[in-house]
Amino acid sequence: MNPLLQFEKDVLVEGQEWTRQQMEVRLQAEVNQWGSLCPQTRQPLEKRKRQRLTLHTCVGKIVIRSWRGYSPAAKQWLNPARQRWGLKARQQTSPELEARLGFTATQTGAYQKAAVLACRWGTPVSDDLVHAVVRRLGAQAQALALPVPVVRAQEPPFSLVLMMDGWMARERGPDWGASARQKQADRVNWKEVKSAVIYRLEQRVEKASGRGMLIDKYVVACPPDTTPVDFGTAVHQEALRRGSARARYVYVVMDGAVWLWDLARDRFKDAILTLDFHHASTHLWAIAHILHGEGTPEAQAWVEPLLHQLRHGQDAKVVRRLEELIAPGQGRKTEPQERLATPVAYFQTHRDHIHYGKMAKRGAPIGSGSVESLCSQFQNRFKRTGQFWTRPGFSHLIALDVLVRNQDYDYLWN
Repeated sequence: MNPLLQFEKDVLVEGQEWTRQQMEVRLQAEVNQWGSLCPQTRQPLEKRKRQRLTLHTCVGKIVIRSWRGYSPAAKQWLNPARQRWGLKARQQTSPELEARLGFTATQTGAYQKAAVLACRWGTPVSDDLVHAVVRRLGAQAQALALPVPVVRAQEPPFSLVLMMDGWMARERGPDWGASARQKQADRVNWKEVKSAVIYRLEQRVEKASGRGMLIDKYVVACPPDTTPVDFGTAVHQEALRRGSARARYVYVVMDGAVWLWDLARDRFKDAILTLDFHHASTHLWAIAHILHGEGTPEAQAWVEPLLHQLRHGQDAKVVRRLEELIAPGQGRKTEPQERLATPVAYFQTHRDHIHYGKMAKRGAPIGSGSVESLCSQFQNRFKRTGQFWTRPGFSHLIALDVLVRNQDYDYLWN
């Protein structure tokens, strides 16, 4: 082994053991100072006795002699050390170790990988312990009431951008674990996960390559089967935390899902709503294929001028052109006209949401790429090969993941 590598490893081990001993001595001194007093009433506990309190920490296992007794005021048996340190009953992991394991679990592809990383930074743990920590912290995260960030005294004007979309994840079905010989077994359920990204328009910059980048962004993600109403409440609350009530403008960019537009009108009635340009162009291409056939030069020649007009502020002209395609003639509608009715109605419904030229002049986004990127990032963690979730397991980990992404993770201990 490289001598410098061996030297560094030895020093790290020695330093970790010294830290472990110091921590054990200081914690024992605190317990001795408090004695066996109830933390709430400062009165001595009844029927008290000494007990071992074992803590697994980032620097190793610590064993302390603490008190346990009955508090008449609280009407319960308690351990003052656990009460003061915020430890749950039978909890044997320190808060810092749990914080590290929970964070690592959100950044890796599996609990086993998180355990491997923990071993590399000097704390051997099992993947079962990582799973248990995520389960406990995730339950706390779901019930956590987050404070509103402090507003600067002289906050510069800003606009807020909000995008919403959904992605699919696999849950274990009612017949999970059934034999392969069982016919029509319902082993896997595909579930939609509703998500949103929120950022200030002024936080969007461009790299030297011209690719956009968000300096700061905040996300929302709800467990499967969350109703649109509950998802809307979660998005609205996070938008308020991020300053939607103080913003000059709130821009909401989405695809054409009806439930998203109902949600936006209900929760963000004063916002400027924009249909994602990619989805609008897809519907325009669908009309071109009906008229001239899919993949034909005629379809391309017909659609490209309209896409240019749509992109550069002539959206009203595009809608009028489309309406002419289904205008009643002298007789019955032709078959192409009947097939065109639905895609043309799509543009009629969204005629107030396709002002792409106007949005571009404001510097506002016309596409929902940011939320699509977010969905891809979530899928990279929650939709890996072989991942089939239980509902609690999925809900706990995604609640932690959202806290980490929003820089709210430390509120679990504060």
